[in-house]
Amino acid sequence: MHVRGFGRGRQAPKRAYSLPDLRLNNIDAAGLLSPEDKSLAPVRTGLRVAAAAGFTAAVGAFHLDAAHALGLLAAAGLAAGGDLVGFGGGLAFLVEDTAGRLLNPSYADRVAFHEAGHFLVAYLVGLLPRGYTLSSLDALRSEGALSVQAGCLFCDADFQAEVARGSVTAETLGVFTCTALGGVAAEYVQYGQAEGGLADIVQLDQLLAALGFTERKTADQVRWGALNAVQLLRQNARAHRALAGAMLEGADVVSCIRIIERELDPEGLIPEGRAGDEAGSGLPETEVA
Repeated sequence: MHVRGFGRGRQAPKRAYSLPDLRLNNIDAAGLLSPEDKSLAPVRTGLRVAAAAGFTAAVGAFHLDAAHALGLLAAAGLAAGGDLVGFGGGLAFLVEDTAGRLLNPSYADRVAFHEAGHFLVAYLVGLLPRGYTLSSLDALRSEGALSVQAGCLFCDADFQAEVARGSVTAETLGVFTCTALGGVAAEYVQYGQAEGGLADIVQLDQLLAALGFTERKTADQVRWGALNAVQLLRQNARAHRALAGAMLEGADVVSCIRIIERELDPEGLIPEGRAGDEAGSGLPETEVA
């Protein structure tokens, strides 16, 4: 398989971008970086209402007195607390995610576009994907753990080693930033508003804080990463749509890469022989400590 797109996406220059700069590039920062959970929020509310109705029905059907009813409530609270502590709320999200797919078919499409955004952006900036899941149930089946949710996995051993040393190069940090924001960028490009991906943004903020970034420097890094991810996806919209469709059908990673290579827009790639020059335009060859 001829690989022409890996690490060769045409990227935005690495510099500080203001909110007006983003608007000039037709990007609404609020729609991109402030996800609103509109798909699962109604499902979550409905499940709570159903649980309350079920509790009331159980009390009536079994003629439970106040003590037994309170005991039942305490048991439910204990189970919820155990899920939160033991699995990070994974069991609750598994129920919500599964119900969301049954009640709102477009939710599954949105998740596919989100994960395809992570996958495609990572590939274009030079981080190789090694796996993905699109639902909590798939993640449970593949990983055997409730604490693992849907998402993409990458060959990121070098990045993890740099983080462990507490010294991450600017180039590596740029790759991680764009990849982390690839999901919200994908939803923004496709729907005009991100819904999922708040955890991605929080994780990125936490990493930058751990590396000693000031609030202003963090904002600069995030805005550049967001602009870069959006531009990469806009330049390769056909590949993004094809990849999301393939992921919905369960295509393996090799097949996904073949689809990307087939559908990439050559105008969105750095010409061969110049990738090293353009990919790092503006990226300092120093370490960020």
